[in-house]
Amino acid sequence: MTTEHAKRRKALLAEIFHRKLDCLLVTHPANWFYLTGYTGESGALIVSRRGITLVTDGRFIVQAAEETRGVKIELQQGGLLAATGSFLKKKGLRRIGYDASQLTVQQLKSLKKTLGGRWRGLEAGGLVERLRMLKDAQELAVMRKAAILAGEVLEDVLKLIKPGIREIEIAAEIEFQMKKRGARRASFETIVASGPRGALPHARPTAKKLRKNELVVLDLGAILGHYCSDMTRTVHLGHASKRIRGWYRSVQVAQEAAVDAVKAGVTCGEVDAAAREVLRKNGLDNYFVHSTGHGLGLEVHEDPRIARGQAVRLEAGNVITIEPGVYVEGVGGVRIEDDVAVQEGSREVLTRVTRDLIEL
Repeated sequence: MTTEHAKRRKALLAEIFHRKLDCLLVTHPANWFYLTGYTGESGALIVSRRGITLVTDGRFIVQAAEETRGVKIELQQGGLLAATGSFLKKKGLRRIGYDASQLTVQQLKSLKKTLGGRWRGLEAGGLVERLRMLKDAQELAVMRKAAILAGEVLEDVLKLIKPGIREIEIAAEIEFQMKKRGARRASFETIVASGPRGALPHARPTAKKLRKNELVVLDLGAILGHYCSDMTRTVHLGHASKRIRGWYRSVQVAQEAAVDAVKAGVTCGEVDAAAREVLRKNGLDNYFVHSTGHGLGLEVHEDPRIARGQAVRLEAGNVITIEPGVYVEGVGGVRIEDDVAVQEGSREVLTRVTRDLIEL
């Protein structure tokens, strides 16, 4: 992807020039990977019209040289931010853009101390993230595979779900099966929440045993080729009651409505509203306690946010989740989630597992 890295850096440099910055300091690992291919755990990337430099320590010098092209590797002496400040000072780079959300107060202090009066730090957060929002064909191909992998894992693990098995056993099997199929790891800690615990949208799996006549929420995702997938299905142990079937069908129709609303030019708030309107008509909107979705890519939560009132318009190349849910305290929860690629006038659902109620 060296050609793609060069294109991304060119697009970023145009924005740096537009903002009249001497350089942009990139300290977030997902961002430096996006721009260079570097996968090390420590570093600071300086992007300027004079060139691209990665400051890192001796543990990653060889790795950085092997993984990047067109990037100068600077061996870190002392602390990372102090070494970065020394490099900026030596190169005469004064108008320095940085992302305040990616630097601690202590790191900023270290940078300012090294630069002294030469420092002209300018908040420039989100420049790389905005580029990352638009996936190219190669990125989309990897994300499609990651979504399919997660679906295959879920379908296999469904065969193991029965009363008496513990939530944490199911979660462990899911993550084992992901790695067995080539994933680097899970995109996030796998959620397996049964019975009343399903009413907790981000419940962590416990030693609780599954019981007959319970809902079970399964939320999982795999990292494949550095890109994340994220999907949720809800199953029922035994024959579901009329009430549970009503909840499930409402969430299913809400999810379908939101997916159908996805296309380039539509606001994120309009997609969110499509799901909420279905739940409102069914008297369940008060039980939907989170946003309808989020961006997906190198990180499991990226921009754009598919949430109430969001005016950002979707663009072809965005990949988002659509995941409405209903959570009833003391009973359980229902959530259905898919990964959706935005296209001009349409969309592609990347996850390929049935959305119908599964009774085990």
